[in-house]
Amino acid sequence: MSDNFYRAFEDRYRGSREVIMERLRAYLPFLEPLVAAYPQGRALDLGCGRGEWLELTSSLGFDAHGVDLDDGMLAACSARGLQAERGDALSALRAAADGSLALVSAFHLVEHIPFDDVRTLIAEARRALVPGGLLVLETPNPENLVVGASTFYSDPSHLRPVPLELLSFAVEYEGFPRRSLMRLQEDPALRGRADVTVADVLRGASPDYSVVGQKDGPAELLAGFDEAFGRHYGIAMHDLASRQEATQARHLEQTHARIAQVDARFPSVLDELEHQRQHIAELRQANHELDKAIHWLDGRLAASDARADAMAQRVIDLLESTSWKVTEPLRAAADRWYRLRAAVREGRVGAAVKRRVLRVVVAGGRVVLRNPAAKRIARRVLRAFPSVEEKLRRAMFQAPVVTMPSAAPPSDISPRTSRMIAALRAAQQEQQSAGRPPRVAEQEQPKA
Repeated sequence: MSDNFYRAFEDRYRGSREVIMERLRAYLPFLEPLVAAYPQGRALDLGCGRGEWLELTSSLGFDAHGVDLDDGMLAACSARGLQAERGDALSALRAAADGSLALVSAFHLVEHIPFDDVRTLIAEARRALVPGGLLVLETPNPENLVVGASTFYSDPSHLRPVPLELLSFAVEYEGFPRRSLMRLQEDPALRGRADVTVADVLRGASPDYSVVGQKDGPAELLAGFDEAFGRHYGIAMHDLASRQEATQARHLEQTHARIAQVDARFPSVLDELEHQRQHIAELRQANHELDKAIHWLDGRLAASDARADAMAQRVIDLLESTSWKVTEPLRAAADRWYRLRAAVREGRVGAAVKRRVLRVVVAGGRVVLRNPAAKRIARRVLRAFPSVEEKLRRAMFQAPVVTMPSAAPPSDISPRTSRMIAALRAAQQEQQSAGRPPRVAEQEQPKA
């Protein structure tokens, strides 16, 4: 096809690029030992499509090339920088030299071409592969009855399904001594499930399969693929059919057991049914009473909601009224007056004023004590007022004492004050070493 119809068809029904990339990772057990044996080995993908396989093999280290006849598919490859060109699959394979390819792949190609061409493709792949090289042929699995009878024919370019046994025999007949039949893309939930339905038998077998053939080669090279070729892949229809038969047998056995239990209980079944009937009647009566109560409560709730809405509207109207806004300063003043009156009644006003004045006096006294000139002036003034001097001295001495750090006293205090601080520290250390807690005693304070 030269237009984009087939690419759009695959985008709709085959799956997104991310889904296909994840599915292709099932081939890693074969690809990893191959690229280890042939680093940068050349890989040719026939009918490369959107290029998911080219992207995967290139990321592993293969020198991957693809051919396709669809321009839309080639445009998708080109957009990702993949090596793909327009060409016929068989022609591209015939052009490859003997023993020049490490990997030949054809995903969902063999169902598009006559079977004689499939045989030719297999033979040409064997010729072009290196010793131990791999051939990968993936196609829809007609063993899945829904695929074989329905979805296979959704693609107008499909000719006919290729049975597993036929494709596997063709790969063997054309000279590939080692083959692996991989069933792919089944529902993972079916892999270990014991109970299988008839629908699972019809559509649960792996919807795709692949034949992986390996060209003969040195024994030490082939040994690296033993694990990959020794695995079992996917779910066969006969396996699902066997499990479904076992499921039916279990269900039949359980049915017989339940029938036996009913037979054993039959004499009391009628009494139990009558009891259940009476219980149902009681539940219906209780349900009727409950409906009545709920109806009454709904009415009360509706009335409450209406009253609440009315009150809320009245509050909103009040807050938005002109009188409320005009009286706001008056209300604020009244609130402050009530708080002041309460403070006066509780005796908190005088104490608060006294504390604030005391803080101002103490702060001013400390500033004066740090300034020798101001200190001398203050002394001369205060000597004329002995009572004021005494009150200031008590206020300074009763002010909270700032704990001095263990370092030297600040440089802006007098030498006499420094000596007194040192004496106080020595006395405190002596009391602590003697095991006595420090005592608060009235010490001789420096005269102002």
